[in-house]
Amino acid sequence: MKMTKMTALLLAAAMALTACGSTAAVSSEAAASAAAPEVTASPEEAAVEPAAETAVTYPLTVTDQLGREVTIETEPKTLASGYYISTSLLIALGVQDELVGVEAKADKRTIYGLSAPELQSLPSIGTAKEFDLEGCAALTPDLVIVPAKLKDSIPQMEELGLTVLAVKPEDQDKLYGAIDLLAQATNTVVRGEELKSAIEDNLLSLHEAIGDAEAPTVYMAGNSSVLQTAGPAMYQNYMIENAGGLNAAASVEDTYWAEVSYEQVLDWDPDYIILASDADYDVDSVLNDAALADCTAVKEGHVYQLPHAIEAVDSPVPGSFLGSVYLGSVLHPEQVSEQFYHDCADAFYTTYYGFTPASYE
Repeated sequence: MKMTKMTALLLAAAMALTACGSTAAVSSEAAASAAAPEVTASPEEAAVEPAAETAVTYPLTVTDQLGREVTIETEPKTLASGYYISTSLLIALGVQDELVGVEAKADKRTIYGLSAPELQSLPSIGTAKEFDLEGCAALTPDLVIVPAKLKDSIPQMEELGLTVLAVKPEDQDKLYGAIDLLAQATNTVVRGEELKSAIEDNLLSLHEAIGDAEAPTVYMAGNSSVLQTAGPAMYQNYMIENAGGLNAAASVEDTYWAEVSYEQVLDWDPDYIILASDADYDVDSVLNDAALADCTAVKEGHVYQLPHAIEAVDSPVPGSFLGSVYLGSVLHPEQVSEQFYHDCADAFYTTYYGFTPASYE
């Protein structure tokens, strides 16, 4: 089965990384080939691979991520997703063919073009700021998935006869919760368990590879400006922690991107500055910013941008763990090789999105 092969690859890669210690020159691919036949699943891993599909019975009542109890009368055959995170998750669950409407600007998302190009020509049902209620209702979807930001619009959707689930995967546990919610709703429970297991296996391999290496401080810069940063309430904070780093902006209380000053950045003096995947400025502009010349990250050339060739891995999509794996290879290159990041990306996207990346960063 696909999951068994991928688990073997990842566990073997973890073994290779642990064995390499400070020498990460041995490729995880070669190590996987040598070690894979000896890898056996633990009881915990075996538990998430039942012999037969676990069927969901309808009517089904679930609790969405706004705490709403929602009853789905029959198994949904047509879906509408007003949020790129839920759309990506539905692809990973294998139900992309059931989508009849998606969020605006879907035609600009590289991952859709690579995994499910038909989505790019589906009708748009708008954005979290400008949701198209009538347009969505006209598609008569059996189930609509929206971001929690649209909570005030949900009563109007229901008045139009729509069954609506809201998702809010703002941290790792809530991402798993969103996977569980949509897997139940779409009768893909086993696929959802496999997806969660794949994410957990990758993060476990990463944590074991990093071990007790010293944690550097990381300043996560936003999309629009290097003077935007993510505090502890944002998903990016979990990415930093998973990668064996400390968030330089841990004291920030904002629940969204916080605006800070150059003086504040210099006071924090992070070891690394990491640009968001979708940043509209580049690494060179930060390295050449005179106002940051005295920052340790700039002086040591430790400024990087998160991968963006496929999707924004600093948002809570299923593949967001790859942001942590990449960041781990940046912060701890002696423990986590770049090849390990590439192998993780290859295995994940091949299994859950049906393509092998041609590029990674």
